[in-house]
Amino acid sequence: MVCRRLVIIQQVIATIIKGRVAKLISVEEELVQALKEYIVLAEAKLSVMKRCVEVFSSRLTSLHRFFPTEEDVIGTAKALLLLQHTYKLDLTTLSRGALPGTKYRSTLSVGDCFRLGQTALNHSMLWMQQALKQLNAGEHSTISKGQVLDHISVSASGLGTCTRQWTSPRSLDSSHKQAQLNLPYFLKFLKEKRAGNLGNKESETKQETLNSSPQDTLDYKQTLESYESLCHGEGIKLTPQRQKRLFCRLQYGNRTPQLVIAPFKEEDEWDSPHIVRFYDVMSDEEIRKIKETAKPKMKCSRVFSLTSRSPQSSKQRISQSVFLTEEEDPVIGQVNHRIQLITGLSDETAEFLQVADYGIGGHYEPHVDSFLVRDFDSNPLEFIVTGNRIATFMNYMNDVEAGGATVFAYLGTMISPKKGTAIFWYNLLLSGKGNHLTKHTACPVLVGCKWVSNKWFYK
Repeated sequence: MVCRRLVIIQQVIATIIKGRVAKLISVEEELVQALKEYIVLAEAKLSVMKRCVEVFSSRLTSLHRFFPTEEDVIGTAKALLLLQHTYKLDLTTLSRGALPGTKYRSTLSVGDCFRLGQTALNHSMLWMQQALKQLNAGEHSTISKGQVLDHISVSASGLGTCTRQWTSPRSLDSSHKQAQLNLPYFLKFLKEKRAGNLGNKESETKQETLNSSPQDTLDYKQTLESYESLCHGEGIKLTPQRQKRLFCRLQYGNRTPQLVIAPFKEEDEWDSPHIVRFYDVMSDEEIRKIKETAKPKMKCSRVFSLTSRSPQSSKQRISQSVFLTEEEDPVIGQVNHRIQLITGLSDETAEFLQVADYGIGGHYEPHVDSFLVRDFDSNPLEFIVTGNRIATFMNYMNDVEAGGATVFAYLGTMISPKKGTAIFWYNLLLSGKGNHLTKHTACPVLVGCKWVSNKWFYK
C-alpha cells in the first residue's frame, strides 16, 4: 500500500515537473523569438542610421569646399587686426562685437583673442592681455592662463619690453610648467637689460636702415602711415582757403544734346590735381542689375605684377572683382555710354567696366592707376601700342556703413562713398608722365561692404 502511494506521489511530481519544464521551454522559446525580433529591429534601425550617416557624410563632403580653411581663418584674423590698427579700435569694445554704428551678436572669446595674438605682429601683446582680462573675469576657455602668460612673456622679450609685471612668480600659473621653466631666463633677461648688455638700439636702427632699400621703402611707409591717418579722419588738409577754390556746377559735357537737356551735377573734391564728383550717375535699378550680373563671375582681385608681366593675386588688394562687357547686359552699354558723355573721352580705347566688391576688411593699399614707363622697359612697343591710363572714373554703387573711403595720401583728402555718385580724375600730367599726387588708397571696410565700378581710359 505504501509503495503504491509512493508511486502515485512520484507520478504526480513527475507530471508537475513535466508541466513546468514545458512551460519553461515555452517561455524560453518566446524569449528567443522576442530576442530575434529585437535584433531584426535593431539591425533595421542600424541600417537606417548607416544610410543617414552616408547621406550626411556625402553632403558634408560636397559642402566641405564652402567651409573656412586655415588660410581663411588667418586671413580673417589679419583683416580684424588691420581694422583695429587702421581705425584705432578699443580691444575690449571690439571683442564685445561693437563697431562704430553697429553692434554684432557675436563676440570674441578667450580663444579668439589668443589666436589673434598669435597672428598679430605689432599688437600681439594687446590681444594676449585682452585674453587674460577675459579669463580673469571668469570666462571659461580651453586656453589656460598659463598659456596666455607664457605667450605674453615671449612677446615681451621679443619686443624688448619684458617687465616684472609678466615675469614675477605671482603672475605665473603654477600649474603651467613651461611658464615656470621660462622664469629664470626672463629674470636673466631683465638683469642683462638693466646692465645695458642687450645691444644698442641706435646701432640696430642703423643696421635696419642699411638693410632696407632707401627712398622707396621710406616713401611707401610714410604713404602708408599717412593713408591710415586719413582713413580714421586725421591729417585731412582741406583748409578753409582751399575750400574756397572748390565749386559746384552743372556738367554739359561737350554740349551734346543729352547733357544740354539733362546735365549732371558736378562737385569739386580737390582743386589740383582736379578731382570731381558727379551725382546721379547710376540709377538703383542699374546698380542692382550690374551687381546681379557680376556676382556669379567674381574672383579674387589681382594686381599687375612686374615680375610675371601679368595680373597676380596680392595682399595689397583684398576684394572680389570682374570685368563686364556690353554683350553681357544692355545696362553695361548704357553706363559706358553715359560715362563717355560725361568725360568726353572715347570708350573705344577704354578698359571694360570693372566691378569690385570689398567685404569687411577689404582694402587696396596705396597705388596709382597709371603705369610707369619703366614697367615696360623689356617691351617698349607694348607701352606704345597700349598707351597709359590717362584717367579714372569710379562709380560708388552703395553707401558704406563705416570705413571704405577713398583717400589721396599726398593730398590729404578723404572721399566718402555715396551711392549713385562717381569720382573722376586724370592720372597723367600734360607731359604724359604719371602724376604721383594721384596715389590713392581704398580704406578698409569697417562695417558692411563696398561696391564700386571702375572705368580706365587710354585716349
